[in-house]
Amino acid sequence: MFAYHDVGVRCLKALLSGGVEVPLVVTVADDPRERQWFASVAATARDYGLPLAMPDDPNTEQFAAELAALEADFLFSFYYRAMLGAPVLASAGRGALNMHGSLLPKYRGRAPVNWAILNGERESGATLHYMVARADAGDIVDQQAVPILADDDAREVYAKVTAAAEMVLVRSLPGLLAGDGPRRPQPLVAGQYFGRRGPEDGRIDWHWPARRIHDLVRAVAPPFPGAFGEIGAERWWLHRTRVAGHTLAPGQPRLLGRAGECQIACADGSVLRVLEAANAAGPLDLKHLAGALEARPVPLG
Repeated sequence: MFAYHDVGVRCLKALLSGGVEVPLVVTVADDPRERQWFASVAATARDYGLPLAMPDDPNTEQFAAELAALEADFLFSFYYRAMLGAPVLASAGRGALNMHGSLLPKYRGRAPVNWAILNGERESGATLHYMVARADAGDIVDQQAVPILADDDAREVYAKVTAAAEMVLVRSLPGLLAGDGPRRPQPLVAGQYFGRRGPEDGRIDWHWPARRIHDLVRAVAPPFPGAFGEIGAERWWLHRTRVAGHTLAPGQPRLLGRAGECQIACADGSVLRVLEAANAAGPLDLKHLAGALEARPVPLG
């Protein structure tokens, strides 16, 4: 089993609960530069006394040979952080399967939860599928949808997807082990492969409508790097927002104070309430700032 993150922990426990022998758990070392807000596969494997490996490169000939020597029936990948090459995939006698955090064929590739929120989707989910050389392109075994509510952030949706992944694996295991589980070809849809996101992708264009800014904010809210933009002479990170129920006249985007809140009047007249924000010095006292902004709004962009 190759695994990392919350999905890896829950799916490892699902395998063990289902009576599956796991001869080796493969994970990656935690990055000290990354905020560790998720559960540890390595700690879970040690807790169950399972053999554990953390190779720098899982695709070497030597490691593939070590995997083949295990003579495992299945190889599973649960949010492991590297693509697995053909020799590794071929080391399992009955197939290699991956749990992906979207409703395939939608949102193949990296950061599917973040991309789904950013694009305003109203549902996501988890898909168990066979692995082939092309990323997230193999036959589908099963999938489970979960809702994305209007103000859900990435961490909240990720928790739902983790629960969906556990459900999918638990109900799929009996068929996989018996050799009669469902398997259907995956129709690959153009434009549904998404790449890695970096901190700079959190930059806000103040001329966007309120809903689009809100979707970016919640897609990259902490523990992710956050959405940011320049306000006056400093950079603000918006950590929590909400689309207001009222509108204003279209015009120059501006930060203003209203009813004790900081709000962004967007170019199209939609309004975004700023509920939590920070600058380089730390969290901002938005209620205090709102008083000054009522008399003197700040132009944006």
